[in-house]
Amino acid sequence: MELILALAIGVLTGSGVWLLLRPRTFQVIMGLSLLSYAVNLFIFSMGRLGLAIDKEPVLQPGVPQDLAHYADPMPQALTLTAIVIGFAMTALFLVVLLASRGMAGTDHVDGTKGKEVQEMP
Repeated sequence: MELILALAIGVLTGSGVWLLLRPRTFQVIMGLSLLSYAVNLFIFSMGRLGLAIDKEPVLQPGVPQDLAHYADPMPQALTLTAIVIGFAMTALFLVVLLASRGMAGTDHVDGTKGKEVQEMP
């Protein structure tokens, strides 16, 4: 299970970095989204919930009240908060993408026009 989770985090991170280095705005936004998913999986896996079996999520009578017997709720709360913030960030970036494309006429992040948008002499 640990190997599959590590591979998933690695693939998401690698794909996100590759997309961040692309020249188009939409690809950069998708790269940021993939990186946020990778970070969410990493934070969630640190809570021992995804990798542990038979851990109680809520306090039960007769079970000692320590983290050795329960799932840690902090990574779950952090992941949920990161998902909400990531959704808002993606919506904001899409609005900025549309405004930038409308004003500049291109969606390249480096400010140069692409090969298909070059002006006629």
